[in-house]
Amino acid sequence: APNTVALRPGMILSNEPGYYADGAYGIRIENLIVVRPSCHLPPEARPSLEFETLSFAPIDRALIDTSILTPPEIAWLDAYHAAVWEKVSPQLDPAETALRDWLLAATAPLD
Repeated sequence: APNTVALRPGMILSNEPGYYADGAYGIRIENLIVVRPSCHLPPEARPSLEFETLSFAPIDRALIDTSILTPPEIAWLDAYHAAVWEKVSPQLDPAETALRDWLLAATAPLD
């Protein structure tokens, strides 16, 4: 049965796009997101909701085939990885250079 609960600001959801090959395997990327009032609309627009990502982890580059991605999809991944670096790197101990180097490489632009 479909879920008929209306989204409201503050609700936390799991965003789980994926691909499943019947009887073979499945791949899923998962992030937690929170519902919030949209702040990207002109003042005269009807109030709307949007999602804000809460959990940030790089998407494994070894699993990304850029030859089948569109430029907007690559731009989205690059922007997401930039946000991962921006949110996570300040939390790392500066002395942990190997970890910082790994995160920097994992969040570098795809092209």
